[in-house]
Amino acid sequence: MKIDWRAEYLRLLDGRRRGFLDPEVVRRDGLPLERRLTETDLREAEGELGISFPVEYREHLLRQGNPGRGCKPPWRGPRGWGWYGDTHTNYDLLTEPFPHPDSYRAYDAELDEREPPREDAEAWEEWDCEGGVLEERKTAGAVYIQEGGCGFSTLLVVTGPHRGEMWFDGRATCDRILPLRWAGRPVSFAEWVERGMSLTPW
Repeated sequence: MKIDWRAEYLRLLDGRRRGFLDPEVVRRDGLPLERRLTETDLREAEGELGISFPVEYREHLLRQGNPGRGCKPPWRGPRGWGWYGDTHTNYDLLTEPFPHPDSYRAYDAELDEREPPREDAEAWEEWDCEGGVLEERKTAGAVYIQEGGCGFSTLLVVTGPHRGEMWFDGRATCDRILPLRWAGRPVSFAEWVERGMSLTPW
């Protein structure tokens, strides 16, 4: 069966949340950056999101709260639990395992090779939407926890074999999503915070 890539891309984009600061939520819970989350909060958030927060991240939220420096805190907003100010995480894909780049590298290259001529507007749009679906799925199972400016972001993986690791979305310049590493091994949330939340893969 032929896939309607445009419809699939629009469906996936609906998984992002473009909420706003609801005055009722603020009156009830306080500003997200000012409020310490409780065990009850975290259990409610995990149940609603369908995930378990990585242990180090969970402990940090309970003991110290939001680490700051542009790190987005979990909060209960107009569309339920999510991360305050986040418009990039795809909540519909949050329960799917985060894919290692090796798993889609061949498909990515093959897709580039079959780009149709722009003169064929219909074929090009279909191809572009197929690429959009692939790009959206590259960050399944991960949260855009910190924006670095210029299109860069730091990801916290919450699902799959890489759960608890920190990755860097560098697609704005190098078209790649790369693991943050220290001493030759993946960086955990606690290590990332300890090292100033400013590590990059280059």
